Order: sequence, then C-alpha cells, then structure tokens
Amino acid sequence: MRNGSSVARLPSDLAESLQCHNGVSAWTTILPEQSPLAVSGIVDHWQTCMDVAAENDGLTPRAWEVDPWWHPLWVPWAESADGAAQVIDQRPGPDTGRLGWAGHSGGGDFTDSWPDLASLLHAVAQALHEGGDVRGLHPYLTTQGGLWWDEEGCGELHGHPLRTAPIGLP
Repeated sequence: MRNGSSVARLPSDLAESLQCHNGVSAWTTILPEQSPLAVSGIVDHWQTCMDVAAENDGLTPRAWEVDPWWHPLWVPWAESADGAAQVIDQRPGPDTGRLGWAGHSGGGDFTDSWPDLASLLHAVAQALHEGGDVRGLHPYLTTQGGLWWDEEGCGELHGHPLRTAPIGLP
C-alpha cells in the first residue's frame, strides 16, 4: 500500500492467511471481536485513514496519548462491529507485529494486544478445536448456524437461543 512516500507492506502472517481466503465482504462473527477484511478493504481502509490523518493532524500523537490516531505502518486487517480497525503494527521495534485498535477518535490502542496475528488465529483455532475461550469469549452457534462469540453461559442472542459450538472436527 502506497501513499506518497509512505508504504505499508502486508505482514507475512496476514499474507499467509489471505492466501487461504480473501477476508469477508460483509461483517461477520467468525472471529471473537473482529471481521477480517478482504484485500480491497485493507487497501481502502488504509488509504482512507491516511487521507483523514493527513487532513486532521492524525499522524501525530496528542500530548496525552501514546500513539497517534493513525500511523502509515499500521495495516488494518479487520474491523469491529462499530467500524474500528484492528491493525497490525509494522513499526520497527520489539512490538512489531502486535495487534491493536484504531478507532474513530483518540490514539491507537494496544492495551492487552496480541503479539501477532498468528497468535490470535491460533487461539481461535484452539477454542474451536479443543474448547475454551479467546480472552473470555466462547464460541456459540446461532439458530441460523452462524458462529457467535460471547461470555460463558450466554444462552440467547436477540431473543433466539444459542448453543455451544461443537468442539473438534466432525
């Protein structure tokens, strides 16, 4: 992804994941808190954030924040239900590859971040294959057969029953 002199490359674990799928075209709950973007969505979101940040001084952290609203080396690989981007931090240093959130306001948030995308995907696969949770969220199936993540013991979604997702492969 290129914007003037700014270039962001896809991290290797994201590129590997995208070789298996191309994200999703509509928001889904296949992952606990985020919906993976298609390659076109990654590029579009990155470009939009670069444009907005350039117009609003969003590339510079405010005095009370650690991180800026946006950074050219953040790769938006997924979105939350409210449109916040989950980003992969490609800035050089010991935290390269960590996951964080770039919301609609304020600086980026890397509180309790995953060290990398592969770690998150491994935790999701482990919860689905062996049971358990991903940071307190458990997998359930909706009445339509969709995947939903919620706290342990959650019994319904919008008045419809949920059932615990099966563990392992059929």
